[in-house]
Amino acid sequence: MLTGSLIGGLAVFLSVFHGAATSIPGRSYFATVQPGQKHVEKTVNTQTDSTDMKYPIHKSKSEWKKELTDSEYRILREKGTELPFVNKYYKTDKKGVYVCAACGNKLFTSKTKYHSGSGWPAFWKPISKDAIVTKEDNNWLMKRTEVVCSQCGSHLGHVFEDGPEPTGLRYCINSVALDLVPKGQTANKSEE
Repeated sequence: MLTGSLIGGLAVFLSVFHGAATSIPGRSYFATVQPGQKHVEKTVNTQTDSTDMKYPIHKSKSEWKKELTDSEYRILREKGTELPFVNKYYKTDKKGVYVCAACGNKLFTSKTKYHSGSGWPAFWKPISKDAIVTKEDNNWLMKRTEVVCSQCGSHLGHVFEDGPEPTGLRYCINSVALDLVPKGQTANKSEE
């Protein structure tokens, strides 16, 4: 038990101070903040979340667990993070629309995806201003801006002010939180 606590503490230390990723069975630690990186101080979206916000799609914990894989549930509903560089969409250049893996809400387009070098899919803007909601995230001794789906409230990733023009933003999104609907196909989960 003590060894697990020491390893967990070391993982948090490494992730916070060195931007390193560590995976321990049952736990994930990762800091997406790099030394000298600016945090998002401004509102990057017209929608912000509050603790009493209601999302159009609401399901119980057991309903989400039945519908999502273990990895999807951990990331989308428990705000986890997948390992960098070895995830599904990090290097994908396929054309299409990225939708929420939980509800099918259209989130990003391949036209705004770029290679940030962060280890996760990165986009410089969402498909529409209403597609996502941002909220303050002060976990892991860091101040970040979390990105969630505007329809179901699922955790997608974080947004930072170190992206390319014209927005200067980097939406750093977990691959597990996304499904890529190839160009020309319907991007509506309810039609599957």
